[in-house]
Amino acid sequence: MSESEHHGASIELENLTKRYPGSAQPAVDNVNMEIKAGEVVIFVGPSGCGKSTTLKMINRLIEPTGGRIRIDGEDVTDMDPVKLRRRLGYAIQSAGLFPHMTVAQNIGLVPKMIGWSKSRIASRVEELLDLVGLDPGEFHGRYPRQLSGGQQQRVGVARALAADPPVLLMDEPFGAVDPITRDHLQDELIRLQHELHKTIVFVTHDFDEAIKIGDRIAVLRERSHIAQFDTPEAILTNPADDFVSGFVGAGAALKRLNLTRVRDVEITDYPTVTVDDPLQEIFNRLRSSGTNEILLLDKRRRPYKWVRRGDLMRARGSLARAGTLVSDTVTRDATLRDALEAVLTDNAGRVAVTGRRGEYTGVVDMETLINSVHELLEADRLEALEAQHELEGQRSEVTHAEQEGGTEGRMA
Repeated sequence: MSESEHHGASIELENLTKRYPGSAQPAVDNVNMEIKAGEVVIFVGPSGCGKSTTLKMINRLIEPTGGRIRIDGEDVTDMDPVKLRRRLGYAIQSAGLFPHMTVAQNIGLVPKMIGWSKSRIASRVEELLDLVGLDPGEFHGRYPRQLSGGQQQRVGVARALAADPPVLLMDEPFGAVDPITRDHLQDELIRLQHELHKTIVFVTHDFDEAIKIGDRIAVLRERSHIAQFDTPEAILTNPADDFVSGFVGAGAALKRLNLTRVRDVEITDYPTVTVDDPLQEIFNRLRSSGTNEILLLDKRRRPYKWVRRGDLMRARGSLARAGTLVSDTVTRDATLRDALEAVLTDNAGRVAVTGRRGEYTGVVDMETLINSVHELLEADRLEALEAQHELEGQRSEVTHAEQEGGTEGRMA
């Protein structure tokens, strides 16, 4: 990262309002909110509640009817909206890439508009492709139609970060991809945020996604009225009212699995070999490992196949026919819920953990995950007991004070 890169900027919304002509009610009504620099804030709420409208007013894609927007203390409500948008990153559903431009041209668009030199743009494009986990040499000259949905979204995030904005606005950015790709994109965003410390405002209708990504969540009612604005833990354990409880839904304790990362639990090593290893060496490794299974890695050390001793025997020593393809992996930034889902789809009860380029780093097994679930549930139970004791103590003090007051009155 270059030293010039910005961290996040604070955002203040003051009485932010949007009225459309002919509508009896405003679409967004007097929203007041303070977002800290470097914070990830999620807007979640029912369809039509105004969450996307509120987001788009921050970069003035939709002009406010009333109220003020301040970024790092500067009032940007009356600023030239085009200049403002160049200062804020914006990523949307389905990436929104220009189909006639290459990946590099899409990413370099805003830096080019604000006058960066060709060499600086080229360097930034390469840096960002690497940052979002795409090989610059492989993807630089491709067109959007040549990319998968997940790859397009990564390029969309890279483009939003291109001019190094302090604020990144994201409007349902992962809503159009399949669930597995979505999980990996969420993990990638979490990893990026560890490195970049941007201020991110993220709109979603998916409460599980909100819990996984957000530092704080704003649960919005109609017209973007704030029902609760708090940490994921606080909303899960103490929802403000029935409306928020409806969003949390059943199984709040299990939803807390979205708050714990794979990196927070024990990642065990596992016997591995690569496709280039001689067969005899693979047999020897299996024999000496004390396990009935070994993980075969490809030439880039990415998980490729789970191979059992019997598989090799049945396939007559051929790696091409032996073993079961690795169907899913998780990263260290994945949640325990992601890991649990991956483990449950695999009869052998374990999942490989990978690094940012897909390389093998270890394995998480079912026993570790179950122990972690038990610890979370026990922590919840103790927290609820403490809260109950505290409440009973407060009631006891009130009752005592009332009795004391009654005694003094009778003596008088």
